[in-house]
Amino acid sequence: MIAKPELAYADLKRAFAEQPLFEDKTWRLSPTAWPLTAEQVEELEAIGTACLELYQALETLYRRSSSGRNLLRNRELHAPWAAEYLDRGKPAWLAELSRLPALRGVMPPVIRPDLLLTADGFALTELDSVPGGIGLTAFLNRLFSRAHGDAILGHGDAMIEGFYKAVTQSVATHAHSPVVAIIVSAEASTYRPEMEWLAAELQKKGRRVMCFAPEEVFPLGGALYYDNEGTPEKIDVVYRFYELFDLENVSTSKYILEAWQQDELVITPAYRPFLEEKLSLALFHHHLLQDFWAENLSKQSLRRLRRLIPRSWVVDPAPLPPSAVLDGPTVGGRLMNDWRDLARASQRGRELVLKVSGFHEQAWGARSVIVGSDCSREEWQQGVEHALESGDEHLYVLQEYRKPKRLRHPLYAVDGQGVYEAQGRLRLCPYFFNIGGKAQLAGALATFCPPDKKIIHGMVDAALLPCVRV
Repeated sequence: MIAKPELAYADLKRAFAEQPLFEDKTWRLSPTAWPLTAEQVEELEAIGTACLELYQALETLYRRSSSGRNLLRNRELHAPWAAEYLDRGKPAWLAELSRLPALRGVMPPVIRPDLLLTADGFALTELDSVPGGIGLTAFLNRLFSRAHGDAILGHGDAMIEGFYKAVTQSVATHAHSPVVAIIVSAEASTYRPEMEWLAAELQKKGRRVMCFAPEEVFPLGGALYYDNEGTPEKIDVVYRFYELFDLENVSTSKYILEAWQQDELVITPAYRPFLEEKLSLALFHHHLLQDFWAENLSKQSLRRLRRLIPRSWVVDPAPLPPSAVLDGPTVGGRLMNDWRDLARASQRGRELVLKVSGFHEQAWGARSVIVGSDCSREEWQQGVEHALESGDEHLYVLQEYRKPKRLRHPLYAVDGQGVYEAQGRLRLCPYFFNIGGKAQLAGALATFCPPDKKIIHGMVDAALLPCVRV
């Protein structure tokens, strides 16, 4: 047992109970933040740079691919299929909008990779540009600063200030104090309390930031407004906390888009669905695109991403000729001709993760995720079959499973009576804000789960923690 926890159990319970941010949410509590070495923090900063470069290179790939242009400088390489993959299942108007010259070079303001800590270092399993957890991580940073002070990664409200700078930088030149509307859809309502908290904290700092449901904003004269105690107030920036597949259920999405088209406001993240597909990680590993990535990424970022991103493949249901083989994993030491061959894999051979790529209500969180080694052969076969049946509209991605290593961290007993060294596995979500074309690390959320969990996410038996430099 640990004699001197850094934050008392009663203080933690009180802090969470006082915040509507945590209404109806429970998780395991720890007296101390998650420790990161100086080398690990340096690695995270480099990962942020690499992720931003990857987004920028992906835009180049998408633009050249969609227009039929050559991908390389010194030899011919055309890949129209890459843009077709990224556009699949999306309305034509949305794909066309994402390619507008006005959006060239516009990258997400917030970048959050999902990192698993394995025996070989970090593994980057997903990349999110509309992430939850911004307000939660900012709150935890403040709370644990009571014990750790400036050693907290993101101390001094770096999450809050970074968010504001990232979402307002494009209007800062012509709006002295821009009005920012964080619009949270019903589909994303789980995250509304933390976005309301974030807006309230920025208001305390004198910033005009509000959190609204879609129906709380309205059009007026081509612009977008909200009701400020009976007076219409014009909105300068919409931070969209809604997924693009859900636009039909965002009641005022038409007016938001029209105001953007009239240059009355900025929408961020921009409507660029090709940046929100998990299959981008599979395109990174695609054998036909290796020269493209080598030309469009720095050597350091290319090496880093090759080490970080598990091998990934697009599960394309298109049939192959009998003599062809798939670019995919082997089954029993043999190459596959049909994705259905995956059903024959042994449990050890099913150390694979299957998930929908994007633009679908099952694409966020762990909703569509199937870990092959953690389910029966029948469940795995059904998952593969469903992926193939869905592929004409919604592509799935297959990814090599990298097992997180076992770690230890102090946790309070469930009843708060004492502290013990718990074993578990870690997912680390660093938050980078894209400010001035650079990815700035502002904090990280550590999710410490029991060791028997294959899919690591927020759950009642996990601990959610900020990080501290040690």
